This record gives sequence, structure tokens and C-alpha cells, in this order.
Amino acid sequence: MVYTLAASTLTVAAPLGCDGSSAEGAEPTAAGVGTPSDVLVTGEDEEMLVLEVTPANKVVVRLPRVEVGQGITTAVAMMIAEELDARLADVEIPLAEARNKGNQYTGGSSSVRSLYGPARELAATARAKLLTAAARRWHLSVGLLRTRDTMVVAPDGRTATFGSLTESAARIHHPALRAEPKPASRHRVIGQPTNRIDARDIVTGAAKYAGDLSVAGAKPTVVARPPTLGGKVVSVDDRAARALPGVHAVVRIAGGVAVVADSFHHAFKARDALRIRWAPGPLAALSDAAIRSRLRAAVPPLGTPLLGTRQVTGEFEFAFVSHAPMEVLTAVADVRAGHAEIWFSSQTPTDARDTIASLVGLPASKVRVHVMRGGGSFGRRLNYDAAIEAAQISKAAHRPVKLMWTRNDDIRHGRMRPASHHRIRASHAGGRVVAFTHMMASVNESYGKGGPAAQGGATGRVTTAVSGARTSAAGPLPSDDGLYNFGRVSGDSGGVELAMPLGAWRSVDSGTMRTAEEIVVDEVAASLGEDPVAFRRTTLRSKAVKAVLDKVATAGDWGRTMPAGRAQGVAVHEEYDSCVACLVEIDATDPKNPRVTKVVMAADVGTAVNPRGLEAQLMGTAVDGISTVLRAGLHIDRGAVREGSFADFHYARQRDAPLHFEAHIMPSRRDPGGAGELGVPAAAGAVANAYARATGTRPRRFPLTF
Repeated sequence: MVYTLAASTLTVAAPLGCDGSSAEGAEPTAAGVGTPSDVLVTGEDEEMLVLEVTPANKVVVRLPRVEVGQGITTAVAMMIAEELDARLADVEIPLAEARNKGNQYTGGSSSVRSLYGPARELAATARAKLLTAAARRWHLSVGLLRTRDTMVVAPDGRTATFGSLTESAARIHHPALRAEPKPASRHRVIGQPTNRIDARDIVTGAAKYAGDLSVAGAKPTVVARPPTLGGKVVSVDDRAARALPGVHAVVRIAGGVAVVADSFHHAFKARDALRIRWAPGPLAALSDAAIRSRLRAAVPPLGTPLLGTRQVTGEFEFAFVSHAPMEVLTAVADVRAGHAEIWFSSQTPTDARDTIASLVGLPASKVRVHVMRGGGSFGRRLNYDAAIEAAQISKAAHRPVKLMWTRNDDIRHGRMRPASHHRIRASHAGGRVVAFTHMMASVNESYGKGGPAAQGGATGRVTTAVSGARTSAAGPLPSDDGLYNFGRVSGDSGGVELAMPLGAWRSVDSGTMRTAEEIVVDEVAASLGEDPVAFRRTTLRSKAVKAVLDKVATAGDWGRTMPAGRAQGVAVHEEYDSCVACLVEIDATDPKNPRVTKVVMAADVGTAVNPRGLEAQLMGTAVDGISTVLRAGLHIDRGAVREGSFADFHYARQRDAPLHFEAHIMPSRRDPGGAGELGVPAAAGAVANAYARATGTRPRRFPLTF
């Protein structure tokens, strides 16, 4: 069901996350009329995706998701342009503010999947109304008219822009033709490699992030933070800091001591002049070795193997990993006695608004959250630590503030992917795997009242994905028959409760679990004397997964002869109604300084709305796999994160990127699946397997440099 909204311009809305059978404020205009737009809504329903055609001939869709570099605004603009026959340049996709209700969650590789149907239905309905308006103006049959380039065209060549028709189209409740999205065979925009609609703004600096905002009176603000995780202020001498020029306020908050000043230079100088005595955090006696030991002990036992079988086993350790988006966390807050406004990039703006309202003592209706684009996220902006602090500082300082978390702040005190330990056993007999068990334990976030866990946002969900079968600490999760035909598949998970700020990191659990499983799959193949690709082909259940595997094997020339110290590796993954395969070539002639030289990926995501955007997503996941397998991780030293910047948190740089990258998008006309996180597990598994083959070792701890 698509609804018409009462407005002076053509404004239509499609429900998101509801069945469409009714809408608040809906008034049927006639009984028994079956067109998709036969309901008039007198107020903008906040659970809807809303499209407006403006008199300036722009098509505006205020997106209830956040753009963090993944290209969602471009993908939605393409969907709208396709169904409206509009020029892509005439489609604008601003970000919606936090709403009072409805789903504004950006994550789980769900955005394109959740918007594909509503966005196209929305645009198809708008097109039907515009054509009907033009037909009435020209006294022509609607069937004679066509749309192109954001206008309606008559057989005699007359044209009318959508903007010139919007007022009359707004009064049409029953268009003269049925509003249906185009079949895939007629797509001319969807499926075409397309540059980002915001690319020029990004490279020229016109794109605005939270740090670019100039909100009246908002003063630069930074926070002095404890040397250990969860440390607390015992006492603070701020006399020297307050005496410095440009300092407006010094405020104690739960995470440390904030300084509000005329510029960030003044704020940093004053922060460094503070004399603070800190109480150590709850993990001050804990370091990596003890955490690894506790994780190992928390892994449930594998149990007794099947009689008459041979076993391939492996234990795997994965370190903590920072999200480290290029744009550091920044939030602008203006909290007054009766209302508040916050500006920041958020994947969960409604949750953030409700939490902030509670913490500053205001009703949620009095807190306005402006969603800004983000310069990367990888799950980090599911949490809103910076926005909470900015609101609390603004309230205490009685003025608007612009809070910036430095790179050091976020790596040492921000969210991170939890460390985990995995124990896997594959039992085989008669040349095939007859049982596969994957047990694991992960660090779980555990804080007292008022800690980061109580301040909202998503944490890392601990699940075990055993070749497709999934269980969690909360009980069984929906299961299928598994990625591989491995007989009896089982698994369980344990946890270690620590007061650490954890978060959902790109691909969440799959990035570690599938990596470990794909390493074991290679080792099973070796145990059976089979080629890793050939073994996967005989045991994979899905034709689609076999197809992407075959594609990378062919395109990447799997099995070619390589010099000593160099090798290929392969891995596959299936999730989000999509699947992917990755082939990697690595140069490990110096095993301590390996270099991935080539990556070939193939993905089946159903309809790829923007293949160029999908290729960029896959390229990013390849870099994530290279980074987290070879170099990038966080150490815990006596309750403190050792790393503090890209100088020691060794994420892949240009010198570490593959010399050759190619992505193959499998053709499909089914609805889109998810893609943003899909490639991480396959890329990580392929890098690990390539390293193992190149060095003749069995890597077990990641990153390898730990």
C-alpha cells in the first residue's frame, strides 16, 4: 500500500516495517477502489518512506537511514530514478532526523533489502499520478504519454516537467493507470555501474560532517580520559586550565573531565593543563595473556568424537579490533532547560534520542536529533557515546558544545570487536566429513549501572555459526542445513564477562567464525588429499555458492604454479540472502612481512542495484580481511589499550593493499540481498589459507603479528 499525503505538492509515502494494511490518520477516499494510492493520509506517518516532487523539479526522499560511506543514498536515488524515469541529478536523498517511531536502524546489511520494494513502489505511484495530471492538462489518453528526464512527454513533442505538474498531481487520488514497479527486464538505471551522487561533494569538501557544522554558540570541546578502561576521577585541580586564554568551562563527566574552549587548540592546551588523580579501572590487573586464558577456559567442551572417524582439529584466537573510522566521532549538542538539539552521525538515531532525553531529564519529544553523514562506521556509529557526552557537557556548561573524540580517545576508550577463542573439530570417515563441531567463547560486555552498556547502542552479539547452524548464549537461533554437507553439525558458545566497551564490528560474529571454519575446511581437504577448491565443490550445498567459487577459481587461475613462499588461498561465505567467494594470492617469502598481491572476489547478491558500489564494498571487505588477519589488533596491557593511533594500530595502508583487485558480480533478477558486510569472512579466510599454504604453517592466532 502506498499512501498520498495531504500536501500542496505531490507527496506519497510507503510504509517501512509494517504490513501496509492501515496507517495512522488514514482516510479511505472511496470504497472498493484497488489502486495502490487510494488512501489519503492527513499527517506524515513517521514509519514511512516519503517522496516529494518539488516545484523546482527535484524529487526528494528523506532517508530514514544514515550514509556512512556505504553508498545507500546513491542506491536509493537509483531506485527512485528508475521508476520515475527521472534524471539521477534531479533526485535528492537528504537524511531524516530521528523520528518518534519507526525503524531507522542502519546495519545488518539490511538497508537496500528493506528499501528496494517501498522505494520503487513509491516512485511508481508518483509516476502514475504525474502522467495522469499531464493527461488531464492536455486532454489526452494517459496511454499516449511517456516519462523521461524528469518530465512527461506527449506524442507531439510537448513536455511538462514533474515540478510543473506536482500541484495538480497532488490532488489526484486515483491515477488513470496502475502503479506497478517495472520488471527487471526494463531496468535502465538499476544494475548499471554508477558513480556516487555525492562523489563530487566529498572530494571537493562540500559534503558536511558533524565536525564541519557551525552551530551558533557551539564551542570546541575535548575530554581528558583515564589511562585505563573504566578508570574514574578521584580529584581534579583545574585552576591552571581555567586560567588559560579561551577556556569557557571545565566539566566532570562519567568518562573524564571535559574542557570547553574557543578553539580545539585552546581546548587541548587546557586539557593537558588539568591535574587529575585517577582511580584505576576494573581491569587494571588484566592483560592479554590472562584474557586469552579465561577465554580458552570458557569454550564449551567438544565432546566425544564419533567412533571410527579421524579428526581434524584447530584452536583459534582472535584479538580485539577497533572500528577506527576515518572521521573521528564528533557531536554537537545544545541542551536547554526545556529542549535539546543534537547533531551527529548515527545508525540508531531513535534509540540515541530516547537515551539522551532520559539522561538530560527531558521528554523524548523535546529532544531533536539531526542525523549527519558519517565518514565511515563499520558498526561504530551504532553506538552514540559521543552524543551522550556532548549532551551532558552542554547541560552542565549551560551552552552549546562541539565535542570531538580524538583518534586516541576512540581507539583506547571506544567500542571494539570482542576477542574470541574457537575450538573446532571435523570428523571424517570414508572420504567425507560426517560431523563438524564449532565451540567458541567471546568477551561479553559487563558493566555496572551507568556504564557504556547502559548507555545504549549495539554490542557484539555472541553467536556461533557452525557451517550455517547458529546458536547463541540466548538460545538457539534460526538454523538451516549448513553451508557444507558435513553430516552432524553442532556448536555452542561461552563467554567471559569483562567491563569493556564492545560493539558490533563489520560482519559481527561471522568475521571470526567463518574464518576459523574456512581454515579447517582447507585442512580437512589436505587430510583427505584433495584440492581445496575441488573439495568445497563436492561438499557445498548451494548452487549459488558453487557458482561464485567456480568464478573466482577460473578468473583467478586457481592452481597455477607459484614460486616458493607464494601461494593462493580461497574461502566462501553465505549470509544476508547473498553469497561470496574470495581468492587471494600472497607473497610470504618473508613470513613476518607478508603482502597480499592479488584478490579476486565473486558475489551473488540478487539484484545489484549499483554494481560499482558493490565492487567498492567488496574491495573494502578485502582490506578488512587483510588487516585483521595479518596486522590489525588491539593489545590490553594492565587494563589499558596499548594502541592509540594508526601508527600502532596497523590497519592496511596503500602499501599493504593488493596490487590487483577484481570483483565479479553474478547476474540475477531476484530481489537484492545484503552486501555491506558479506565479503569480510571470505576475504579473511582466504588470506589465512593463502598464508598457511605459502609458509607451510597452521596459523592459529590473529592477527598474525600478535
